[in-house]
Amino acid sequence: MKQDSRPINVSVTDLAVFKWPIMAIASIPHRVSGALLFFGVGFMLFALDMSLSSEAGFETMKSLMATPVGMFVTWVLLSCLAYHFVAGFKHLAMDMGIAETLEGAQIASATTLFLSAILIGLAALWVIWGGF
Repeated sequence: MKQDSRPINVSVTDLAVFKWPIMAIASIPHRVSGALLFFGVGFMLFALDMSLSSEAGFETMKSLMATPVGMFVTWVLLSCLAYHFVAGFKHLAMDMGIAETLEGAQIASATTLFLSAILIGLAALWVIWGGF
């Protein structure tokens, strides 16, 4: 009988040492950002409703968003939106036949990560120094 050397169970430590292709590194955050945006819509609608309900509601939401937690939630939602936006354009380009080769997909994924990093950094600057 031949001995099978494949691992039966994959642990978290195995995933940490696995060499992920850049396409997977770009795809996984796209899915995560989409899920976070889906759940973040509830928070955004609540904040919009509260801010439009009255002048006191607007001031309350303004003061909540000026706290470190409020700024962090705002930055996370803006970051998710920026990443999902850029990765969505990558997928639209691939749907049009652009970057369908392995090399093209690698370049498109690297470009997605690079442009998203710039937008996420700008979002952080906007949230921190833009003021509310």
